Amino acid sequence: MVSSSRLSRQREIVEVVLSHGWDYMRRLLMGGKTDEPDLPPPAVLRNILTDLGPVYVKLGQLLSTRPDLLPTSYIEELSSLQTTVPAVPAEDIEQQIRRSLPQPPEDIFQSLNYTAIAAGSIAQTHRATLKDGRSVALKVQRPGIERQVERDMGLIRDIARLVSNTQFGQRYNVVELADEFADALHAELDFTTEAHYTDQLRRNLSNSHWYDPAQLVVPEIFWNLTNSNLMTMEWLDGRPLLKADIVATSQAGSATAVREQASRLLFRAFFKQYFVDGFFHADPHPGNIFYLQDGRVALLDCGMMGHLDPRTRNSMTEMVLAIVNCDAQRCTQLTLQLAEPMAPVNLARLESDYTRLLGRYYGLSLEQINTAEVFSEILGAGVRNNLRWPANVGLFTKSMANLEGAARQFYPGINLLDEIRPLMADLFRQQMIGDDPVQALLRTGLEFRNLSLSSPRQFGFLLDRLSSEQLKWNLSLQGMDDLRHSIDDAANRRAFSTVIAALIIGAAIVSTGQQTSEGQILSIILFVAASLLGLWLVVSILRSGRLR
Repeated sequence: MVSSSRLSRQREIVEVVLSHGWDYMRRLLMGGKTDEPDLPPPAVLRNILTDLGPVYVKLGQLLSTRPDLLPTSYIEELSSLQTTVPAVPAEDIEQQIRRSLPQPPEDIFQSLNYTAIAAGSIAQTHRATLKDGRSVALKVQRPGIERQVERDMGLIRDIARLVSNTQFGQRYNVVELADEFADALHAELDFTTEAHYTDQLRRNLSNSHWYDPAQLVVPEIFWNLTNSNLMTMEWLDGRPLLKADIVATSQAGSATAVREQASRLLFRAFFKQYFVDGFFHADPHPGNIFYLQDGRVALLDCGMMGHLDPRTRNSMTEMVLAIVNCDAQRCTQLTLQLAEPMAPVNLARLESDYTRLLGRYYGLSLEQINTAEVFSEILGAGVRNNLRWPANVGLFTKSMANLEGAARQFYPGINLLDEIRPLMADLFRQQMIGDDPVQALLRTGLEFRNLSLSSPRQFGFLLDRLSSEQLKWNLSLQGMDDLRHSIDDAANRRAFSTVIAALIIGAAIVSTGQQTSEGQILSIILFVAASLLGLWLVVSILRSGRLR
């Protein structure tokens, strides 16, 4: 039984959709035909999601991290989604904070401002001072948000199940996408997850020879004051990167040199996240990168993080190098390693698409190449050729796009490829032998030893099977299923034709024999059956479009 609140929310969604003219979603919600989805223009989709509230804004933000699913115009529009919600009144948020803390606030803080300094769809932030004088930021979950999330997620799952019957839904597995969104949203509702991510990122970035770790800050988590509804972290004095007042320093020189130094620090820190750690900040937009008063750079809001396994990291590193060298053939090979084919893939056409795509950038200076844009086009070419990219590759591309966009605005002279080239040799060494060459050598030696011990036994087993004539080969040929179905159809039609001919001949024999009433009836029945079967066969051939 559907609850009244859910029905009310469904009517509200229909009203918003109708007001923006999205007829497909209106038909879907009203139980109409689930034909192929017809997306509204990017700006209209953004306005619809904004009007539907926090959960749908989060859905749009998640979709903006999937350039493998949506065209670039939609990604750019959804990337600008921001929830404008009023802060929870001070008296209500005070009750929420008191319920979430292990002790009364008076016993923990010298001061606590119940007026929010920032308000979002899931949580809002407050400033406080501990008894020992340290300033902290409290991220507090908005009261009632969990019920709202559960209600809206139920509707989103229902829509996904309806769309799953279409070709679009099967190709992009929209049910799995809805489940992925639900998992991401539930993880965001549990602030301990974000706290663990923040701690892990701070540990990963605290040691590197690519940059000075002392110049990069990730806020410290106060675990004794952190739980699923509240997160307490170090307060950092600064401003968002693009709003910061950059002044000359004695170390870097001019303000331009300071901007260059900070941009290079960011690029190298994120290269380490992408290609060495495999654990990266997935949303480095300008609001999540702060320039602190002491000249350091801080990364905030670790609620959305990406993961790249070693194999994917190696392939993505080679992909960057292939793009730099405009090597379409290598891009094609790496694509097949990363992406899952949804239908037979025309390799010649895929390589031709990459050749044409990379050819547009051949001969351009590094300052003229937007690397994230190239990656988005690579993903789009793969999708057009029946390939489905893993979600983490889309998240990597979106993270890199945000990073490059923020860095270019902060210091236009910076370029991702120009920064990564000097690190390539070190990066390949890192991926091949790791930080401990001795351990890598021992591991490789052990694998060769195991191979040398098992190879004679496996070779002897193969010879035994050959000599006993028990060896079987399993071949899988693409396109054979379609050929088999065609042969089956042809055989069925031939069988029907034979039956029809037999009925006609039988009717003729009966009709030329003794002209009894029973014989006439049997002859008529046989002729009628043959006519109906023949008519059905002709109609099926005409409907198949294969008459010629």
